[in-house]
Amino acid sequence: MTTDTADVVIVGGGIEGAAAAWALAQRGVTDVVVAERNTVGSGMTGKSSGIVRCHYGVSSLAAMATVGLEVFEKPQQFLGDHAADIGFRQSGYVVGVGEQNVDAMRASLAAQRAVGVQTEEIDAAEVERMWPYADLTPFAAFGWEPRGGYGDAYQTAQALAVSARAAGVRVLQGTPVVDLLVDGDRITGVRTADGTEIHAPSVVVATGAWTRPFLAPYGIDVPIRVVREQIVLISPGVPTAGLPVFSDLVSLQYIRPETGGDVLFGNSDLADIAEADPDRYLNRATDEFVDVTVEKVGTRFPGFTAAAITGSYAGCYDVTPDWNPVISATGVTGLFVAAGFSGHGFKIAPAVGRLVADLVIDGRSADARIPESDFRLSRFDDGDLLKTPYPYVGAGEMR
Repeated sequence: MTTDTADVVIVGGGIEGAAAAWALAQRGVTDVVVAERNTVGSGMTGKSSGIVRCHYGVSSLAAMATVGLEVFEKPQQFLGDHAADIGFRQSGYVVGVGEQNVDAMRASLAAQRAVGVQTEEIDAAEVERMWPYADLTPFAAFGWEPRGGYGDAYQTAQALAVSARAAGVRVLQGTPVVDLLVDGDRITGVRTADGTEIHAPSVVVATGAWTRPFLAPYGIDVPIRVVREQIVLISPGVPTAGLPVFSDLVSLQYIRPETGGDVLFGNSDLADIAEADPDRYLNRATDEFVDVTVEKVGTRFPGFTAAAITGSYAGCYDVTPDWNPVISATGVTGLFVAAGFSGHGFKIAPAVGRLVADLVIDGRSADARIPESDFRLSRFDDGDLLKTPYPYVGAGEMR
């Protein structure tokens, strides 16, 4: 058996683990080891649809998304020269709602502005100018974020990891962690598959969809369901340059341009979700989902006159009971968890990293807009779920 030491070990090299390593390094904690069982970003990070928006009714999430946006807009400033292109395209983000959700949208926009989000209500004529291919007749109101858009979670995770490495963080790929080392009620490190023990007073578990079974042997229950999410790529037969992301909360879908001219379709109807094994799931859209895609896209975008499906893929969300993440200390001193991102993880990753670093170093958040209590693990036992005050009928989980 060999041994090593570190100030912090991060289990998991997806975008959240990479962001935590980067944020710790930014705060001067560089004796950090990231242990990733495969390669950086090789799990669900690479399956993200990459939407960048700050449109959240939960104020702390909206604030976290603004932190992410600042990093995406100026990657070289925050991540270094190697981050010249992390795949962010600032196309803008438009959300449309039906009559029953107008009041909720307006209240949500006001709350978002209160934590620094640049967002406003716009009229249908402005949306028609941006999205001439869409049928807008069912919508009663629209929100607009000119700084929104879409990005590439895999490229962003790589840039975060490289930035952390440049500061002295060690990123160990092909290094599965098989055990946590616990002495009484205190963490003392981890053991990897080759028998190496890495002793550390702080360990961060950022293992996404694999978190619940990983932590269960230590008496820590992170209530996560693994939910399969499907994406379909479409060649619309029309130019897509300049199109903003469109979140349709009437027929419950979202669509955004791809850099090659296709558009990406995702379903926002979460009323009937399918749980999955993150190691064994169908990595493409089912025939039934393709039928849903054809119906929804055909109805909302009649201007796609020569649309054709060009591909599909699937990934998994790590979903908590309130569809919001756990970024928290645990019942074991020195052990922290960052998981359960429920589809929000990419856009808020830089803020997640900073909150993890704050918890490890100070025990509390340094950003008053993002109280650590919102994301505490104990909220589920307390019955104090993190829910938007302005829920949308039919789409409350993701907003």
